[in-house]
Amino acid sequence: MDPLKKVPVSEDVVHYRLFLVHPDTQASEETLHQLLEDLLAELAPLLVKYIWQQQPFNLSYRPEKGGVPAHLGGSTEFGDNVEDEWFIVYLLKHLTRTFSQLAASIHDNDGQFLLIEAAEYLPKWLDPDSSENRVFLYRGELHILPNRMRSGEVGWPRDSVPSLQEALDVLHKHADHSLAHQRIRSAINHRLQGYPDKIQSSLHHAHCYVPAAIAAVLSRRPDLIAPAVSAFYLRDPIDLQACRTFRNFSPDTRVLTSLMFTRCLYAQLMQQSFVPDRRSGYTLPPRSHPQYKAHELGMKLAHGFEILCSKSGLAAAAGQEAPVSSDPRWRGFLDSLQRNGYFKGELEGSVRYRELMTSAENFFKQSVTRTHSSSVHGPGEEVLQVLQSTPYNLEELKKQEAHLPPDDSDDWLNISPQELERLLEEKGGLGLACGTRVAEEEEREEEAGYSLVAVTQGMKNFINAMSSHEGAEFPRSCLPEPFSFDPDVVTSTMDRLLGGKDEELDSDDFEDEDEEDEDEEVGSQEQAGAEALGSLKRYMDEMDQELQTTNIGKSFTRSGKGNDRADAASSSEPVEEELQPLDVDVNLVTNLLESLASQAGLAGPASNLLQSLGIHLPPNADQS
Repeated sequence: MDPLKKVPVSEDVVHYRLFLVHPDTQASEETLHQLLEDLLAELAPLLVKYIWQQQPFNLSYRPEKGGVPAHLGGSTEFGDNVEDEWFIVYLLKHLTRTFSQLAASIHDNDGQFLLIEAAEYLPKWLDPDSSENRVFLYRGELHILPNRMRSGEVGWPRDSVPSLQEALDVLHKHADHSLAHQRIRSAINHRLQGYPDKIQSSLHHAHCYVPAAIAAVLSRRPDLIAPAVSAFYLRDPIDLQACRTFRNFSPDTRVLTSLMFTRCLYAQLMQQSFVPDRRSGYTLPPRSHPQYKAHELGMKLAHGFEILCSKSGLAAAAGQEAPVSSDPRWRGFLDSLQRNGYFKGELEGSVRYRELMTSAENFFKQSVTRTHSSSVHGPGEEVLQVLQSTPYNLEELKKQEAHLPPDDSDDWLNISPQELERLLEEKGGLGLACGTRVAEEEEREEEAGYSLVAVTQGMKNFINAMSSHEGAEFPRSCLPEPFSFDPDVVTSTMDRLLGGKDEELDSDDFEDEDEEDEDEEVGSQEQAGAEALGSLKRYMDEMDQELQTTNIGKSFTRSGKGNDRADAASSSEPVEEELQPLDVDVNLVTNLLESLASQAGLAGPASNLLQSLGIHLPPNADQS
């Protein structure tokens, strides 16, 4: 596709689409709407308690347009929490595994970020231009439509872009041929490792002193903590003007409660240094106070909620939120929940049943009502609406302070240098390459068992490797690729180089004359080449003789005995000395070690080159 014709994609936004691939399934609007209810009911147990950084996962009907068949699509702004983006990848894999008639595509402003995650293992023909309409999630696995080398094979040539309908047809008929390589799928699965249990492990519970109104709002809508943290995190001086008086959340009504954050939201709130305005009424105890962290977190959170509400309109604040039962799609969604066992056999009207029903209503408002509604309320309006519909008792909230669960440990905020190194190596692919294990790597880095042969051999492989116009390619000795030989391609290439087959002569005399002319021409070319080579050798010998007595010549280590060079240097007689060949390996290792020593443990050209070649030298133990 022409880069000038590509639609620009907003940053930190992921776009996803779900297509029907079965030819016997008609992608009508009614069919897709019914399918949408089933998909949301399938995902409801995973999404009702999930806290999104910016926007929730959502799907809506998209009619056929511009060669794109009718489908279900959506987009989500994930902001600073990239885990939201990968959670959506897990959701799409789950849906395509459960509903085998669906195929999903997903991309963000970086393009096919699934391929970026597995960049170490992609075939050479696959790049951003050749990957358009070729990458899908189907039946729970990653599929890449193949590159067609010869006629009759499945796929398309590298320089052609298939239409979406053609791609879906091939995906359905030749799923085995389009299944991505095991290494590529393993890289994606490694990034998704831990889901769905990872949802709970990414949450953090902390005690906070907040106004009673905020405690009441978050007990009803825990997801509203995300826009409040973002409002405080992205505040400006104009926003803080509303925090001088606190009209909505008075500090006099503060209570201690346990609130649920995502780790990203908690880190954003904790790492912000902020001193409240004295006119706001918010004061903090000394840092030595055992509840200082709870007071500080609550103060920051109250500022975020006040900023949100100050940006909402008065008309929205006075309006009442329409119940979900008034939406005609609610009944179908509720039936799908019951068919999927969402309520887990709870009796209707019980406490647990009402909690599940409230969570389902909130999920329906975010994923269905908000997606299709023309009048979308901002988070500030939602906070005020929930506050008006949620009565609370200050005394009851104070009584609950004695029964709060303990805080979660926030030791995960601190990371040791060794852990940081491990994470960087894992993200860079070094921890996974060649099946390396941490224990083996530590053992290999032992100075006693380390061999410098790997350094010289790695550099030789790099120098001798053939690269294209796209840049140097580092040799991957641990990832051998099978040698492929196509005799037809070789034959046609030789025909193009040497001339066509129809250029044969009928006369034997002409053939003999051509052979004699060719022999003479080849002989003259060989003689000219030998003369040029001999001249170059004489020129190099003269240069070596001149450089031998200079500092440059003396700086190299030669393969002869060391005392020969010392005797020659001390001798005053102008004796013609035969040049000894250089020891390339020793000079290479010596220069690399000197360069590494000058880096003093920091990043530099020598360490970057060796690391790219997969060579890890032990730390310098000689500090002299």
